[in-house]
Amino acid sequence: MAGIGILGFGSYVPSRVMTNDDWAELLDTDDEWITSRSGIKERRFADDSESTLDLAAAAAEQAISDAGLTADDLDEIIVATDTPEVYTPDTAAHLQHRLGAGEVTAFDLGGSGCAGFVLALDIAKTRVQATPKKVLVVGVELISRLMDWTDRSTAVLFGDGAGAVVIGEGDLVKAELLSFDAGTDGQYSDILGLETGGTRRPFSLEEAQKDGHHEIAMNGREVFRQAVRRMAASSEIVLERAGRRKDEVALVIPHQANLRIIDAVRHKLGLDEDLVYVNVDRYGNTGSATVPLAMSEAHHEGRIKPGDLVVLTAFGAGFHWSSAVLQF
Repeated sequence: MAGIGILGFGSYVPSRVMTNDDWAELLDTDDEWITSRSGIKERRFADDSESTLDLAAAAAEQAISDAGLTADDLDEIIVATDTPEVYTPDTAAHLQHRLGAGEVTAFDLGGSGCAGFVLALDIAKTRVQATPKKVLVVGVELISRLMDWTDRSTAVLFGDGAGAVVIGEGDLVKAELLSFDAGTDGQYSDILGLETGGTRRPFSLEEAQKDGHHEIAMNGREVFRQAVRRMAASSEIVLERAGRRKDEVALVIPHQANLRIIDAVRHKLGLDEDLVYVNVDRYGNTGSATVPLAMSEAHHEGRIKPGDLVVLTAFGAGFHWSSAVLQF
């Protein structure tokens, strides 16, 4: 297949499984309460020896190998994450060194929440268009290390994981990137986010003592409404830009935040249940990692076949949203 697209896929989830029953031992909750509200049954948490870099590197190495390449072949690295290895420098710098890549351009795309990976795909395609190259794109989150373990309304929703792809051009492309759509509506920036650590609310001993760095703000009702509206509309826009129809779509891979959101987007798009890939029940919300993790799994499970048209769509804090159409 000619064109610009994905050369290789990779993913990684930690081995530690945290079930709903495990959460019931720590919080006033149970399996029925969590499942009915989110569709989540279990999630993966990194152990104490793992950091964001470890997750990112594992997924990246798999994607590079799947592309038939080595780290020396990379020309650029983009890491989408809101849970970086350290405050500065960015996780991409650490990843470049860990992989043993050359002295290539490497940077993080942070702050766009769970929409980050699809946005990074768009950036990677333009980079390849400008100068032929091979770009590693990673979506990774280690949310368990930063969330409030005492807040049952948010803690039970999240998991840790990473997904990665290598973007390039030519006959070895496994999935061509056809079109993109993205947008931001900053008036909703307060419905989902984490303030502590910025200049508005600097991190301090006082903030640490009251666990301020764990205070994830989330207006669930408004997040649901905006997410469904934006992902459905964005999916239709990218199909139109690609000159394709909804009845040509073989699979939609949405951000895996919540099964109720996924189902609502599916209904809004008028799609059958088997046309939407779901793994939120096994991994929870892994932020920027959900789309690449789900795409990698769907590809390796045989859910995506040559010739299939696939739509990616995501939303995140900001309020940001992004979608893409791929032809496998």
